[in-house]
Amino acid sequence: MEGSLQTTLCYLSEQGKTLMLHRIKKKNDVNHDKWIGIGGKFERGESPEECMLREFREETGLRLTSWAYRGIITFDSGDWCEYMHLFTADAYEGTLRACDEGTLEWVPTEKLTQLPIWEGDKVFLRLLEERDTFFSLKLVYEGERLVRAVLDGKEQLYAATVL
Repeated sequence: MEGSLQTTLCYLSEQGKTLMLHRIKKKNDVNHDKWIGIGGKFERGESPEECMLREFREETGLRLTSWAYRGIITFDSGDWCEYMHLFTADAYEGTLRACDEGTLEWVPTEKLTQLPIWEGDKVFLRLLEERDTFFSLKLVYEGERLVRAVLDGKEQLYAATVL
């Protein structure tokens, strides 16, 4: 598909906190000043797990030792589409180091949705909390506004509070 991208995103949690990246260092960053999990773009031939593990190590210095593949998120904003493979993790080795894309910070998990994050992130963060099963979520944006959500092939009301 023209204009499509494959990425990963992982949320590492321990002791009631989740490691988040405040994207403040890259120029021309669609995520500038947003808080996101850790991840990035696939390299040729990588599986979702290989990409997630590589990106996590590159951005944090940590090697994950326990993780779960939780879902696939399809982002659609007209002429651009991204397929994001979503993971959670709960164990690692190594020492956290500075990231060249932003500031890494352990945030109380219950406060994640209060950070400046994408509206769709609120939807899948809630799904990660409420569901143990793998899910497929399509999020349709017009600019930065979430206008539609489809969960496991079923149309949803788009407001994060309703899903």
